[in-house]
Amino acid sequence: MATGSWQAPLITFGIAAFGASLTYALSFPAPFLTGPAIAVTLAGLAGIRTAALPQRLRDVVFVILGLTIGQGVTPEVLGAMRTWPVTLASLAASLFAIIFLTRAALIRFWSMDRAAAFLSSSPGHLSYVLGLTEGVKADLRTVSIVQSIRVLALTLLVPVAVTVTGQVPERALEVAAETAPLPLLVMILCAGLAGYLLQRLRLPAAYLIGGMLVSVAAHVTGTVGGVMNYWLAAAAFVSLGGLIGSRFSGVSWPQLRHALGAGFLVTVLGVFLAAIFAGVAHLMTGMDMIAILIAFAPGGLETMAAMSVILGIDPTFVASHHVARLLMLTAIVPFFVLRGRGDKS
Repeated sequence: MATGSWQAPLITFGIAAFGASLTYALSFPAPFLTGPAIAVTLAGLAGIRTAALPQRLRDVVFVILGLTIGQGVTPEVLGAMRTWPVTLASLAASLFAIIFLTRAALIRFWSMDRAAAFLSSSPGHLSYVLGLTEGVKADLRTVSIVQSIRVLALTLLVPVAVTVTGQVPERALEVAAETAPLPLLVMILCAGLAGYLLQRLRLPAAYLIGGMLVSVAAHVTGTVGGVMNYWLAAAAFVSLGGLIGSRFSGVSWPQLRHALGAGFLVTVLGVFLAAIFAGVAHLMTGMDMIAILIAFAPGGLETMAAMSVILGIDPTFVASHHVARLLMLTAIVPFFVLRGRGDKS
């Protein structure tokens, strides 16, 4: 790879690391994720050319995140899954409510066509949604900005909201022993292979899910103990924050202003509806309300799952629900996009 092709990703990671250091020094919630997202976003809007890591390194980051998320699975957690069908059903109901109400508002008040409005309203699964946007010749820039505002806003607001409520579990402060280097290396290699196979099957977020599956299997069976190396985990969180912020690179202020209102609507309405259905699930199951809120929050799978790890909230529960929503969207997005194309013909 040419040296020039590495310049923007290296600059981006440097900005992200600076943002993480600053927010850590200021005791900001989830500093290794929120700090990079803020810093890289502001840099991109200021005209600095930012870019995500090359694809292969991005896959490695998602493998590390997946392994980190999966390490929280215990036999006790698996026993608690008997109540998850209720929360999954409530999640599905919230998904349809968010899509239909948000799409209707975007069509009515922002004059979006049906396909662009649907893609802008889809809560999560960003890379898949943007890929479909190109396929149907929808307004890629507007959809990208609206979706990126949603992801960035939730990345910044979720840890602040949880911290303000004072409901961050004490176990978030515990320092556990790290996994030994050799077992960790074996897990990384196995997770990479699992991610590659899942990607060949066209499963979204393949490397993240591959890492989760390998980590869950290793920890539940007792084959591997301990947690992810703290430096590797921190680097992965910083990279993810930089990836979120880099989506604003090249966006002009007029473009941002045009889509800002739509992005604000998508975020607020999505969070409001998700909170209603999370409350219903909480009343029906008695499960922790904060965990359900993060599991239902219409943010990206990688971001919300990583957030649960940072905040010490059951990452398996959160990640499983975001994976379920991702799979639901995989099934329903093409149907509605094709329907929207038919409406225009």
